[in-house]
Amino acid sequence: MSDGITGGAGLLSYKQPPLPAATVARASGALTRYRVMAFVTGFVLIAGTIALILKYATSLDLEPVTGYLWVAHGYLYLVYVIVTAMLGVRLRWPLSRYALAMLAGTIPTMSFVAEHYVTRATRAAATADQPVPVRD
Repeated sequence: MSDGITGGAGLLSYKQPPLPAATVARASGALTRYRVMAFVTGFVLIAGTIALILKYATSLDLEPVTGYLWVAHGYLYLVYVIVTAMLGVRLRWPLSRYALAMLAGTIPTMSFVAEHYVTRATRAAATADQPVPVRD
């Protein structure tokens, strides 16, 4: 029962499936794009959250700034979802792993956490010479 939620490679499993090192190596560009978008999306989300807190907790007039930050986060999140989907296709993720990685861009600081786990799992798979199960 240690392989994900369902105990196997089912639809609800969130574990990285075993992959050949060559497949992981071909996905290195997609991993880099994912990491960049995770950091950018996470930073803009944190900035928007802080601006919103300051707007309502103080008497500062931050109206145009908060609007611009949320619009920027919306567009960046769309790019983040696309980049995450491209990485997931290359690494043959199960559906639940897609959902967890994509939803991480909507919670402040969670995109950083998701990026850490995805990068660690991908790099662990890349160091093996044959298909290996990757621990998350």
